[in-house]
Amino acid sequence: MLDLKWVRENPDLLDAGLARRGKEPLAASIVALDEKQRAVTTELQGLQARRNDASRQIGAVKKSGGDAQPLMDEVAAIKDRMAALEDEERALVADLDTLMLGIPNLPDDQVPDGADENDNREIRRWGEPKTFDFEPKEHFDLGGGLMDFEGAAKLSGARFVILKGAMARLSRALAQFMLDLHTGDHGYTEMNTPVMVLDAPLVGTGQLPKFSEDLFRTTGSHWLIPTAEVTLTNTVADSILDPAKLPIRMTAHTLCFRSEAGSAGKDTRGMIRQHQFEKVEMVTVCTPEQSEAEHQHMTACAEEVLKRLGLPYRVLALCSGDMGFSARRTYDLEVWLPGQGRYREISSCSNTGDFQARRMKARYRPDGEKATRFVHTLNGSGVAVGRCLVAVLENYQQADGSILVPEALRPYMGGLEVIRTDV
Repeated sequence: MLDLKWVRENPDLLDAGLARRGKEPLAASIVALDEKQRAVTTELQGLQARRNDASRQIGAVKKSGGDAQPLMDEVAAIKDRMAALEDEERALVADLDTLMLGIPNLPDDQVPDGADENDNREIRRWGEPKTFDFEPKEHFDLGGGLMDFEGAAKLSGARFVILKGAMARLSRALAQFMLDLHTGDHGYTEMNTPVMVLDAPLVGTGQLPKFSEDLFRTTGSHWLIPTAEVTLTNTVADSILDPAKLPIRMTAHTLCFRSEAGSAGKDTRGMIRQHQFEKVEMVTVCTPEQSEAEHQHMTACAEEVLKRLGLPYRVLALCSGDMGFSARRTYDLEVWLPGQGRYREISSCSNTGDFQARRMKARYRPDGEKATRFVHTLNGSGVAVGRCLVAVLENYQQADGSILVPEALRPYMGGLEVIRTDV
């Protein structure tokens, strides 16, 4: 959420930032609504003062034997007017809140301009795509009897999968490997958080109210999380943090749920885009001064997962038109998939600045200062387990259809070196 005072003072900067995202200008609407609401508030304050003054005068007039009826009539009229203004004020505040909550974060100055993914800027590459002496297959053709899409469809419909035997263990091994790496080498604290939340956490991280169609909701008052970013980030909601304890780095392995609204016809086969998937998430809460270094650190942590697995990848700086709603700067990691013959997203590491912190009221008090400041929050996949499984299958496939287990995962697989899927 943006600072309303900043919007009031910098309407041109707001519209310029929105234009970089390909959005229509909103400053005039916000300023007009804000001015109207403040005018109503000012009138209410004036009426309150006059009502108090008139009420005191009534007592004095009655005590002196005078006629207090005119003052009493005035107070009654003021009360009626105040009641109407209070209703108007509530409606204006609600409209302004809705408008402000619907504004995306503004791109950082370092973000390249662009309209969509075609304008993203490649920063670096790691690893050389393997040359096969046979035609590499896609993961859904490699899974064999250990990857059952039809059985999952009978249970849950499209965009689900059942993993069996060594394939299920490989998925578990990937998650355990990532958690051990992030907690043992990268300074993150492992967390185990709920996968069902109320409205407030989703408002805090920016999924609500604008993106409800992307979420799954229970018949009660809960939502299924689309990412552990929601729960991890909201652990500091409504808090004033000790700056000596910042940065706070957290990681969690959770189920994630997304409706994939707007993705009809995209990646309908396989595990690339599913309604239910697993992800190891990283979240950092820090001071503004630590923010940029933490963004670089988080991105490097996600890269290290792919390096240790021997998976070629590239890093992209997302352009202004392709960033997520809450992000002010984002790096995407795309892993090489031989079966598709192209790079596909496997991690997205975003710095949201104080955008989420304002929505969550997450603050810290700098040493020696009375006033509090908003923290900065960052989030990134470390990495998506299902997509990493896909990458391992395609990059480590062998001519006979078996899968070589990456050395980094063998301790988690009981020493298993080769997975045979023709079972």
